[in-house]
Amino acid sequence: MDKNKHKPTLLILAAGLGSRYESLKQIDKIGPSGERIIDYSVYDALRAGFGKIVYVIRKSFEEEFKEVILDELPSSIETDYVFQEVDLTNTDIKTNVNREKPWGTGQAILTASDVIKNPFVVINADDFYGAESYKIAYDHLKSINNSDTNYALIGYKLSNTMSDYGSVSRGVCSIDENEFLTSVIERTEIKKENDHPVYKDDYGNWQNLTGSEIVSMNMFAFTPTIFSMTEKLFSIFVQNNKDNLKTEFYLPYAVDELIKQKQVNVEVLNTNEQWFGLTYKEDKEIVRAKILELVNQGRYPEKLWM
Repeated sequence: MDKNKHKPTLLILAAGLGSRYESLKQIDKIGPSGERIIDYSVYDALRAGFGKIVYVIRKSFEEEFKEVILDELPSSIETDYVFQEVDLTNTDIKTNVNREKPWGTGQAILTASDVIKNPFVVINADDFYGAESYKIAYDHLKSINNSDTNYALIGYKLSNTMSDYGSVSRGVCSIDENEFLTSVIERTEIKKENDHPVYKDDYGNWQNLTGSEIVSMNMFAFTPTIFSMTEKLFSIFVQNNKDNLKTEFYLPYAVDELIKQKQVNVEVLNTNEQWFGLTYKEDKEIVRAKILELVNQGRYPEKLWM
């Protein structure tokens, strides 16, 4: 019997080309023995109880991905990968042939619908979420079944998710008195100004934030029910935006729409972990220092895969 048959899956979004970072940041070596942020995500998920890892990548990255990511993992870890591309010709969705980049994180999860059969958590490949966050997500997923539409968001305090080197994109959350998400709005430009965060609104004006807002770092806990609902939203979104060659179908946008339509409930589960990630090239040395600090504290081994 497959020991991982009923365990949750970790879905890692690794198709981004890192335009702000100017490289394939998913494969940058960060840990003391050459580990990448993506390796720490896998390690934390397996420790929490997850049974399978699925990666979303670009087809052009396949050989390099297998060589530097998959081949370095222990063979005992169950893995799979799928492709996110611009081309939607195998669907009924009509798009603009001049588009050069995929449609964003909402489209990315749809590419995995054929290989994910259990409740799952989705994360970004270039973000470090911390061990506690995976345990919180795992506990939620073990409390629901495959047909549930009771999802969860692992929430982070905005001030703990900023870069010192430029703007970041964050889903800013509104939460009711019962700790359920009422809306999540993707703010694609949030930066520090005079030591406090500001964001650019839809009219190009900078607005103040407090830093205490709970934001989405794309760490959602779903069941497979998310796929059919998101596919319908994606089809409508593309038809409405097919001639906007840069617009993206963000995962927080899809979740926000499903909440408004009262199709899902999303509980916000706050974590005490410190997020960090690779948005800009300058972030690399900071991330390396933070990983080394965690290793020195005994939270991770010096060599992740013994």
